Amino acid sequence: MSLSRFLLKRSLQGLFVIWGVVTVVFGLRFISPGDPANVLLPPDVDPEVRQQVVRELGLNQPLYIQYAEFIAGIPVGDLGLSLTTRTPVLARVLARLPATLELAIAATVVAVVIAIPLGVVSATRRHEPADYGATVFSLLGISTPNFWLGVMLIIVLAVQLNLFPTSQRPVGLDTALAQIATLQFAAGFDDLVTWAWHITLPAITLGTYFTALITRLTRSGMLDELGKSYVRASRAKGLPETLVRYKHVLRNTLIPIITVVGLQIGTLIGGAVITEAVFAWPGLGTLIIDSINARDWPVLQGSLIIVAVGFVVVNILVDALYAYVNPQVAFD
Repeated sequence: MSLSRFLLKRSLQGLFVIWGVVTVVFGLRFISPGDPANVLLPPDVDPEVRQQVVRELGLNQPLYIQYAEFIAGIPVGDLGLSLTTRTPVLARVLARLPATLELAIAATVVAVVIAIPLGVVSATRRHEPADYGATVFSLLGISTPNFWLGVMLIIVLAVQLNLFPTSQRPVGLDTALAQIATLQFAAGFDDLVTWAWHITLPAITLGTYFTALITRLTRSGMLDELGKSYVRASRAKGLPETLVRYKHVLRNTLIPIITVVGLQIGTLIGGAVITEAVFAWPGLGTLIIDSINARDWPVLQGSLIIVAVGFVVVNILVDALYAYVNPQVAFD
C-alpha cells in the first residue's frame, strides 16, 4: 500500500473516531445536570422570556434535529455561540489553542531531551550507580502527581528563589517568532526569552511523567536490542562500540518510542488541564474548566472536539512516521 492510500485510509478511520467523539460530547449535555437557559437568565425571570430564550437557542426542538444541526455546522466551522460571551465558539477555542500546543510541545521536548540519553546511559551501564539513579528517577517521575509537583516548583523556584514566574503567559511563541521573522531581532529575542522563562516550570511539570515513561521505555528497548545477534555480529566485525550503540541499537529502539511520543503528544494536549490550572496558563485546559464552571456547553463541546481532532491527526502522522523509520513495516 502506498503512503497516499495509507493516509487516506487512516483519515477515513479518523473521521469515524471524530464522529464518535462528537456524538458522545453532544449526548453528555443532555444527561448532565443543569439547564443552559439558566446560564443566561436569572432565577426569577418571566416564564415567557425563558421560553423565548429556549426557542432562540433551539432547545425546544427534538433531539435528532439538534444533533443534525450540530453535525452540519462542524464541517464549516460553526460550533455555535458561547452562552456567556455570545461569541463564536471556534474563535474562542482557536485563541486558546496555541498556548496549549506550546505547552505540550515544550513538555515533549523536555521529556525527549532528558529521557533518551538517560535511558541509553541506564541500559549501557546496567547494575551500576547510573542505572540505579535512572531507575529511581523514573519511579519518582511516574509516582509524583503533576499538580503537587507544580505547586512545589512554584514554592521553591518561583517564591523562595525567585528564579521563575509563578504563572501567566505574557507573550506567545508565535509573537516572538513573528518579530524575528520581520527582522525585529531585539524585541523578538526578548519576547522569546520571556516566553521560555514563563513556560519552563509548566513544561517540567507536565513533562515529568512523560520523561520517566520514555526513560524506562528506552532502557528496556536498548537492553532488548543489545542482546540480539546483529549486535554481536557488528562487534565481531570490529565496528566501534559508539557506532553500534547509537546508529544501530538506538535507531531500532526509537521505533516504539516514536509511537509512544506521538500518542503522548495527543494525550498532553488534552491532559494539560491540571497543569494549566496550577500555573494559570491561558490554554484549552483553563478554558475547559471555566466552561464547566459556567455551564457553557457550546464552548466545552468545541474544546473537546478540537482536542479529539488533534489527537487523531497526531496518531495518523505517527503511523506514517513509524513506517518511514522502519521500512519493514508496511502501510497497512
